[in-house]
Amino acid sequence: MSLAGEKQEAEERLWDKAGAWRGVGIAVGIFALTRIGQLIMLGWLDAADDDPVGLRQRLLVWDAGWFLRVAVNGYPHGYTYEGGVLQGNELAFFPVYPLLIRFVAALGIPASTAALVVSWLASIGAAVAVHLLATSLYNKRVGWALVAICFSAPVSIVFSMAYSEGIFLALIAGMLVAAHRRIWWAAGLLGLLTALTRPTGAAAAVALGVAALLAVRESRVKAWQPITAAAVALAGVPLFLAWVGWRVGDPAAWFRIQAAGWGTAFDYGSSTVSFVATTLSTGDSWVPVSVALILLAALAAAGVALARRPWPPLAVYGVIAMVLVYGQAGFYHSKPRLLVPVLLTLLPAALAVARARPRVAVVSIVAWALFGLWYGAYLVTVWPYTL
Repeated sequence: MSLAGEKQEAEERLWDKAGAWRGVGIAVGIFALTRIGQLIMLGWLDAADDDPVGLRQRLLVWDAGWFLRVAVNGYPHGYTYEGGVLQGNELAFFPVYPLLIRFVAALGIPASTAALVVSWLASIGAAVAVHLLATSLYNKRVGWALVAICFSAPVSIVFSMAYSEGIFLALIAGMLVAAHRRIWWAAGLLGLLTALTRPTGAAAAVALGVAALLAVRESRVKAWQPITAAAVALAGVPLFLAWVGWRVGDPAAWFRIQAAGWGTAFDYGSSTVSFVATTLSTGDSWVPVSVALILLAALAAAGVALARRPWPPLAVYGVIAMVLVYGQAGFYHSKPRLLVPVLLTLLPAALAVARARPRVAVVSIVAWALFGLWYGAYLVTVWPYTL
């Protein structure tokens, strides 16, 4: 059989293994239930707020404004100062999501509406890709469980907001599916787009490099195909950082802008350790305490997942992404959001649910979803700080 024939057969096997249209439809239906439940909770909390602003406005806060400014006005040509002090600006934000917003807005709809349309469509694609990934690695029950757990996790509300998490998860899951099925041209393209969506796309690119090395070692494909795919993906983050440096005239511009605007700097986890220790010993607000507990729980879950020896590229992506999240200083309350696309932390729960009796699985997921969906809605309506 030709290489093209083998690829087609592999794709067909995955499609059938995932349950074909019915199986993918169930995954999308699970995703839809999480979004409907989240919007109901968000509407309820917004109505109870002393200053209700409406669902649409709640979904367009914080980072959404930065993405919209890039989409509408483009990137600035240099640093931004206020009172002689360096400030954060739009150059901190990677280009894939705002470019998609601009493309959809060109159809004649407002940019804010385009941002939500892109986010929602990308999140649907992410649900499909997550289901296919878990099915490819395990089976379709794990796929459905992972979709349910991922899209009802605390702070999963970002999949309904004008944020880049939806497109990022769709791309990273799609890249891993393509790499697992040895469709290298797709893996390379998706890896490059992933790397141009968020800084943690660098972790995805390294994971693709690991997948390429495994494929070359097994001698199942021509070496140039996986190596080229990995090289293309690995070029993404350095290319954007270099472009920002060229535009500003300072090779370290992106890092300076991040530090000035969001206090982001890699400190090897010292600020994270300090936050968790201080919060759990003296914290008097339940949101910081809950964030500290989420960070500890995610570490424990990742440890359980790694003990079960998952597919190496998925493990590498998860570990590097977590090192980047835990190892950097910055807003502590943003860390749970940055962990949402790190599927490694959700894998043990998905595997446990998939093995459980249907009634136990449903009750467990519903209980998880009720807390997770409410938690995200609460942060958007009541918590005064950015996600």
